[in-house]
Amino acid sequence: MRLVLATHNKGKLREFREILRDRLGEDLDGLELVSAADLGLEDPKETGVTFEQNSLLKARFVSEQTGLPAVADDSGLIVDVLGRAPGILSARWAGRHGDDKANLDLLLAQVQDIPDEKRTARFECVATLVVPSGVGSNHADKPLEVAEHGQMTGLLARAPRGKNGFGYDPIFLPDDQPQGKEADRQETAQERPAGHVSQKAAVSAALVTRLSAAQLSPAQKDAISHRGKAMRKIAKDIEVYLGSE
Repeated sequence: MRLVLATHNKGKLREFREILRDRLGEDLDGLELVSAADLGLEDPKETGVTFEQNSLLKARFVSEQTGLPAVADDSGLIVDVLGRAPGILSARWAGRHGDDKANLDLLLAQVQDIPDEKRTARFECVATLVVPSGVGSNHADKPLEVAEHGQMTGLLARAPRGKNGFGYDPIFLPDDQPQGKEADRQETAQERPAGHVSQKAAVSAALVTRLSAAQLSPAQKDAISHRGKAMRKIAKDIEVYLGSE
């Protein structure tokens, strides 16, 4: 059976293929993962005002166009000091969709003067599976729609670092670091005994010592990322609803 990932982003396709392989193993042999780009489908207009709405909109569009089960995700960066922006506008923050460098440069300029301890941010992702009626275990007279959520919290660096990943990865410093990184075990001010460094100092140190998402290997990033978390949940749903095919 074909399963369509509603994206033109090769990075997302690679990440999801690896997640499916880890989850389904040999069962993946009976499932052909293709992208919307492979099928010559255009991206629908993202008219939703939440990640949930846009994820569902994209999965529905691809499934309706192809008659195949489809998976879509919508994700973005939420910066606390910017009041949840750029949010759903993350991919076109600088005005042109998919211009990663322009988006990153604009965001860095906007938070240039923000103190270290206020540079908190998080990536959020909603992944949606749409299974047409009569496909897999969906015996209802309407499509089956399942949504899953994932989040990755962290800090914004003051300059890009790393060559892996895409989007805002070079300036995002995840709270969850690979084993052995000092920042992975930073304590909050409330957890520290008297005489230890302050939370402000700990955050400043984390901005220097942490690896960015773009410095992680693909496997390290997949293990902790918002998209990895949401897509692993969707992989379980695929196993449940399409596993019999």
